[in-house]
Amino acid sequence: MAAYETVGVVGLGTMGAGIAEVFARAGLAVIGVEADPAALERGRGHVQRSTGRAVSRGRLTEAERDEIIGRVTFAGSLEDLHEADLVVEAIPEVMGLKRALFTELDRLCKPETVLATNTSSLPVTAIAATTGRPGRVVGMHFFNPAPVMRLVEVVGTVVTEDGVAEDVAALARRLGKTPVRVGDRAGFVVNRLLLGYLNHAAALLERGVASRDDIDAAMRAGAGLPMGPFALLDLIGLDTSREICEVLFQETRDRVHAPAPILRELAAAGLLGRKSGRGFHAYDGAGRDTPGTAPGGEPFAGTVGVLGEGAEAFAARLADAGVATAGPRDAGLVVALSPAPVVQHAAGLPHPERLVGLHLVGEEVAEVVSTALTSPGTAEAARRLVRGLGLTPVACADRAGFVVDALLLPYINDAVRMYDSGYASAEDIDAAMRLGCGYPAGPLETLDAIGLRNARDGLRALYDEYREPSFAPAPLLDRLVTAGVTSVRSR
Repeated sequence: MAAYETVGVVGLGTMGAGIAEVFARAGLAVIGVEADPAALERGRGHVQRSTGRAVSRGRLTEAERDEIIGRVTFAGSLEDLHEADLVVEAIPEVMGLKRALFTELDRLCKPETVLATNTSSLPVTAIAATTGRPGRVVGMHFFNPAPVMRLVEVVGTVVTEDGVAEDVAALARRLGKTPVRVGDRAGFVVNRLLLGYLNHAAALLERGVASRDDIDAAMRAGAGLPMGPFALLDLIGLDTSREICEVLFQETRDRVHAPAPILRELAAAGLLGRKSGRGFHAYDGAGRDTPGTAPGGEPFAGTVGVLGEGAEAFAARLADAGVATAGPRDAGLVVALSPAPVVQHAAGLPHPERLVGLHLVGEEVAEVVSTALTSPGTAEAARRLVRGLGLTPVACADRAGFVVDALLLPYINDAVRMYDSGYASAEDIDAAMRLGCGYPAGPLETLDAIGLRNARDGLRALYDEYREPSFAPAPLLDRLVTAGVTSVRSR
């Protein structure tokens, strides 16, 4: 096993300075390099402020902070890296810049030095090919903020020497991080799965399936994610998100990775999210989302008829809440409980404009589904009814998957394909999404909870509706369901 005692970090922006701090906290000698003197001083300031905050919060003593800063040498030349055992590059995501840097590092560093790129989506193999040591080039992708985030994606290529990726993963564990081993595919694990989901959310918004706020609420309260997709896009930056989507599309040629027009247009207009003050949401000067008008209106009054699976139990819930029920032909509002398009339930009703679909998601959300025949007054009455039951209403169109399943199932399907290809293990895929995105469960854990058959059938419905090839159930998922297997991990 390689002994990494002196490491270099090239590029001391927020990410690079954070990586330098992580190495120094673990007791390694660090050489931080920035060619521009002003950028070098900004990098020094990043480390000083970050460790200073740790002192103020009681996580470091003054003496420990001084030791950490004392382990970092701030240098203005790549030549200072000649004795480093490992060099991590953290410069902008521009392939030409990275390839030129690695050519120079290859010339200056000792032959046994491992060169690592912190790229989040660019191919490591293409970077390694510019050196005379492609077998000693890996990806070491930290997540921002590096001192806080536990995940590190360790990316090996087809030419990485035996033991190199393993040694880098062991170093990540020494840093207190959780490494996941992945192959060299665009986006690796986290960005490959995350950006497909975020881009699909933008496509649903453009198609008018649901509003920005309803989609964000559905995924936050219904799927249990820490942020809705549009809030997360704004946090990442719409320019960065668009660029990652373009890298993914160049490799996959999958339409779900082609940046959604609204994403391209907002980025082109300079509406980049939090950093510009406006993206999908608007922000105040402190970077907080500017709140919209809180939902209000009168409580629901009238009679409700219930159709669909679970109608009797839901009618009892309405009665417990003091809501009067009636037969579907006579009720002022008719709800069809269904996970699938609901307009078929309108057939035979004397007033089909009074029908909405209702899809309960978890314990907090009800998707309120308007058909082509539903009147605006009916949709609003249904939202009032749902709020009166203590649930968050998510208004959406009568399309396959509605909102939550339409976004969650393709994401899970991508993870199944990733696992089936041998690109990463089930454990690493799940760990990457839990640690990298703060998800309560990984995609394959979520698949087991949903049920393989339910996910397969939901994907078939999505494919029939949208005709996106990537929505067709992954072959492995289809085979496991056919074989009666109940967990993707048991194959």
